[in-house]
Amino acid sequence: MAELRYTLLSDGSSDRMLMPLLAWALRERGVEAALTGEWADLRVLRDPPATLEGRIEAALDLYPCDLLFVHRDAEEATVEDRQDEIGIALKAAFARMEAKPAVCVVPRRMAEAWFLIDEGAIRSASGNPRGAIALTLPRVNRLEEVVDPKELLYDLLRTASEHRGRRLRSFPVKRLVHRVAELIEQFATLRALPAFAAFEDELGAVVGREGWAE
Repeated sequence: MAELRYTLLSDGSSDRMLMPLLAWALRERGVEAALTGEWADLRVLRDPPATLEGRIEAALDLYPCDLLFVHRDAEEATVEDRQDEIGIALKAAFARMEAKPAVCVVPRRMAEAWFLIDEGAIRSASGNPRGAIALTLPRVNRLEEVVDPKELLYDLLRTASEHRGRRLRSFPVKRLVHRVAELIEQFATLRALPAFAAFEDELGAVVGREGWAE
């Protein structure tokens, strides 16, 4: 195929930072077609659906695609519970509309945990790539144990910037986390995490079944 269109339906707007990771994963699974990815922004709707089933239908209506990624953070549930929840919602949605290949994206806690892997990307995103202040990133095999990955990533960006006072208070960490995602070139170290491995396995199965790998 010449082009593969994919849509990400996520828990919230901050989770669109997953888009670069999804493109990387597709390439890793042998997809060489041109990639066109969109984040499903359901905030444009006057009355956004409240259920996951309804959100899936709305995402596919507004952002037609060849492949749908459905993101849910596991948080207090298990990864398997979230996968089952997504599977049930997909089945219900596809009972009323054309089915599309779909892949679950379920980090153990929050999506931000998957971006705590590249000190250089964090320093560059902070605007201070040559900064010397120490940054302490979790070991990869401990990422799923980080209680609040989002706040840790925010703190690392603030620390890396070396700003003080007013400049630190106005530092746009919520925007810069997306720049961190764009700057990371290699996510292979995340394969040590069971949740990420499950995502890649499911993606590989879908790519193989659809014949998208070259």
